[in-house]
Amino acid sequence: MPRCDPRDGDTPRHDALAALQSGEVFDLLVIGGGATGCGIALDAAGRGLRTALVERFDFAEGTSGRSTKLVHGGVRYLEAAVRHLDPAQYHLVRDALRERWAFLANAPHLCDRLPLITPLYSWAEVPYVYAGLTLYDLLSGKRSLGRSRLIGRAEALARCPMLKAEGLKAAVLYYDGQFVDTRMALALAMTARRDGAVVANHLALEALIHDDAGTVVGARLRDGLDGASWPIAAKAVINATGPFADHLRKMDDPGAKPILRASSGVHIVLEGRFAPPDGGVLIPKTDDGRVLFILPWQGHALVGTTEGESEVVDHPPAKAVDVAYLLGHLRRSLALDVTEGDVLSVWAGVRPLVFDPEAAGTAQLARDHVIIEDPSGLITITGGKWTTYRKMAEQAVDRAVARGGLAPARPCATLSRKVIGGEDFKKDGAAALVGRFALAGDIAGHLHRAYGDRAPLVAELAARGAGARLHPDHPYIEAEVVYAATLEAAEHGADVLVRRLTLALVDRAAARAAAPRVIALLGDLRGWDAARRAAETALLDERLSGSL
Repeated sequence: MPRCDPRDGDTPRHDALAALQSGEVFDLLVIGGGATGCGIALDAAGRGLRTALVERFDFAEGTSGRSTKLVHGGVRYLEAAVRHLDPAQYHLVRDALRERWAFLANAPHLCDRLPLITPLYSWAEVPYVYAGLTLYDLLSGKRSLGRSRLIGRAEALARCPMLKAEGLKAAVLYYDGQFVDTRMALALAMTARRDGAVVANHLALEALIHDDAGTVVGARLRDGLDGASWPIAAKAVINATGPFADHLRKMDDPGAKPILRASSGVHIVLEGRFAPPDGGVLIPKTDDGRVLFILPWQGHALVGTTEGESEVVDHPPAKAVDVAYLLGHLRRSLALDVTEGDVLSVWAGVRPLVFDPEAAGTAQLARDHVIIEDPSGLITITGGKWTTYRKMAEQAVDRAVARGGLAPARPCATLSRKVIGGEDFKKDGAAALVGRFALAGDIAGHLHRAYGDRAPLVAELAARGAGARLHPDHPYIEAEVVYAATLEAAEHGADVLVRRLTLALVDRAAARAAAPRVIALLGDLRGWDAARRAAETALLDERLSGSL
């Protein structure tokens, strides 16, 4: 099996661990490798700060890899702003639309513009909804992805034949963005690593370390692969653990008052024939006030999401009642004959929402983020959403610079900072891969969109003997496993099949069929013995059989 050599500043995991064990005092230690944590590491490294990021599982293994895959301003938040004259929701939408533009520009290979339709079954809804989306466009300004417009019944059904025709009056067409969340988090982490940050996954926090005055000055880490532990010193520590933020704050101070409530989101994936042929559909309100999306994603149909109270747990399970809820509303809201047997994959996520004791439920909680500095100096950032990760990171690093006196620190430069894969991305790059490497069209298209300007590196591996498909029905190939293990910090089979390739997210049965080959490839690359291969096989089976 061919191997690839690290390049462009990439370093293997053992080099990162050596740096973390060196006794160096880092400017900044970031706990959490989701959207916010990886964004912080990128921002801080770009400012010249000596930065370390640790994640106890894999990058985006938690909430950040379980999203609806939308880069959006938040149409439903704008509705709340207008209905309730809520300036906080208005500013949230305005800022998110600005960040939406930067998001799509900085990761062009992982993002697309997505047309969305909202069907209207009452003439009374038409002026209200259209006015709201006109405001959405006005807030977007020059960063608009396309002008919203009212479309008639005939055009709505032509664009989305599965809409319920009975009672349909019209629809509103508007635009947001869509992306691959797991690979976006990885791109942020790998770009931060190339810029000088030390980033490591599968590295857990055992304890925070305080000096005699009670100030947090570092942490004790434990390697999730071999169990080794050691201390690390830092001038500032940021808690970017998402829904687990309160857990870490209580580790710092057992008396810390909670600031979060958790909301559950469940998504199911169906065959591509269930997706609208030209964009997605937003059903703005189901019977109990929740929002329903059906979106094209990775050649399949993505449906979500439910909104309800949730416990904060690792790898939250998708409850059967939530899957039934989504399927039931698909049948009721759209002309789709869909059953549980059509579900190819399902996952659940836990989203951190800023706590408001007056809120009736999680659907009414603010989606904005908060930054809290506890008496020890621990900086916590939580809440928010994927679309605004960059702004959240900027504000968190600003706070850490002020708190730790981290000078000299350059200004934030992430507003126009392309991530790895996007720097020399060309829209017609897939055709070039076909011509240069004689790849099948679907494989070339997949590599182009997943790896951007680095796709030729994967294609070279394929040309050297790793070009076989991992499953006959999907475009993922063996070369990606080699690339993921060598250059993208993949350590376990699930790191590859769930977050590097996303195969398990769209088709669990196919991922299960590909699992033995993935374990064999990883085992050969890592030199695993029979016992380790058996353990890795069992771990991957646990993920594919239960909660991803």
